[in-house]
This record gives sequence, C-alpha cells and structure tokens, in this order.
Amino acid sequence: MSDKPKRFPLPLSSVVDKKTPLERTSRTVATPQAATKNAAWGSSQLQPIVLKSTSTTSSSQVLSAAKAMARPAQTANHVDRSSSLVSDAVRKAMVNRVARQGVTDAKVLAAMEIVPRHMFMEPGLASQAYIDASLPIGHHQTISQPYIVARMIEIMRANSQGGVLERVLEIGTGCGYQAAVLSQVAKEVYSIERIKPLHELARSNLRPLRIPNIRLHYGDGMLGLPQAAPFDGIILAAAGLEVPQALLDQMTIGGRLVAPVGSRHQVLQLIQRISKFDWTSTTLEDCHFVPLRAGTI
Repeated sequence: MSDKPKRFPLPLSSVVDKKTPLERTSRTVATPQAATKNAAWGSSQLQPIVLKSTSTTSSSQVLSAAKAMARPAQTANHVDRSSSLVSDAVRKAMVNRVARQGVTDAKVLAAMEIVPRHMFMEPGLASQAYIDASLPIGHHQTISQPYIVARMIEIMRANSQGGVLERVLEIGTGCGYQAAVLSQVAKEVYSIERIKPLHELARSNLRPLRIPNIRLHYGDGMLGLPQAAPFDGIILAAAGLEVPQALLDQMTIGGRLVAPVGSRHQVLQLIQRISKFDWTSTTLEDCHFVPLRAGTI
C-alpha cells in the first residue's frame, strides 16, 4: 500500500487471506447484540432489483456509487445520508475494533471497510453508525452490530471450500446492510424480508450502490427460497427457538448455516450439513436478536 490516503481499501483480491480460515467453534466471551448491552463498546416474491452476476461486487463499484450517493439530494425521494461525522477514518476504526474483538478473516474485514454503514441508516442516527451496537431501523427491527455481522459471515466462510461461497441466503434483509457486506464475499446473495416497508427500504438503500449480485425477495423467510436452492451458506438475522427444517433442507452438502437460537437467552449456532439426512450443530457464543417470525406483513 502506498502512503496516499484512500477512501476504501485496495481490491479485495489484494488483501484476502488465501489460506483456508481456521475453524473456531467455541468462545467463552458473550457478546450480546442489543444496543443497551453494548454501550460500553460504543463510546409473493418480487423481481430482483439487479441483474444476476457470477462474481462478487468490486470495491471500486461500491466506491463510485457511494460517492454519487453522498452528493446533495436531487429529488424529494432521495435521502442524503452523507455526514462529516461519518468519515472513512471512523469506518476504519470500526473495522479495527471488530478485529480486536476476534474476527480475523481478512476478506470479511475488507468488506466491512468497503460498505458505508451510515448510508443504511436514518440521517438522525448516521453519527452513531459505526459504534458497536445494533440500532433501530423501524418496525421494531434493528441493524445488527458490526461485530456480529462480521462474526457470522466469518463463521459461514470457514468452510471446506476455502471460504468460497457460490450462493448465499439471508433471512431478514432489514435495511440491506448485511446483504451489501455479503455481496463482497459471495458470488450470489439472495435475501428475504417479511416486512414490506423494510423490503422497500432495502431496495431504496441498495439501488444507488448498484450492487449487481444481490437479489431481494419479499416473503416468509422461515420457508426459505426453494426455487433458488441449494445454498452453501445461510445466515439468519432473527432468533427462533429452533432453525426451520425448510432452511436445513435447502443447504448444500457441506453447507453452513449460522443463526441465533433461543428466546430470553440466545446463542449463536453453527449448523453444517454433512449428508442428505444429517446435520451437525455447534453452539458458539451468546447473542441477542429480534425474534424470528412466520408470515408476511
């Protein structure tokens, strides 16, 4: 790297650790997601919104779109989320903090540094975009804390294919931030949202970034997306008492599913499919998510 400051990191290919990520199946440190427990850190189906792509989105694509998005609003429908308080340095500090918390996957950390988290939040919360906390996005839902986003994706990437993710399914699109991060590490990203206004919000947030390998769907996430299955990675952004069997059936052999499980006490769980009729489950660490619900609203 040169000494010249850069808005975003170098292309992902230059910073990715090409070694197979080491399996890390247990931690003793509980890291809840809820903003109130993280204050100490923070001092139906619709058509896809983009065309199918066979490669991950380049950092230069996201950079160009983010610059355009930061220009003054031109229409009444455009929300200007740019702010002097949310600079590249602040985002880099967030990534450094996530790394200190134990996330080591270089490709995941690079993706976190590329995606402008503040552009997925209401203007009034933009100055808090890079603290280590979940924050409200409306409809009793939240944008997940940076650490848990990175941690879950890192776990999903630590597969027997050297971290390669051909097709990933996200349950709970929310505002679209995690889908944008996933687009940097997976060739195809499918994301389902059950709350129609949030589905539309994610479409609105992602459209200016012109990310070509994300497909958004409005529907019941507990049913998965059988028409696009199988998936070699599935990630849930809401906690159920157990992982729906429909999602387990849509995993590839060798695929990985990462989900919060539980009610009052929630834990992050890794499920791996080892054969047509067999799965293994590993409990990783404490977490806190909104509840997983069936149906659409």
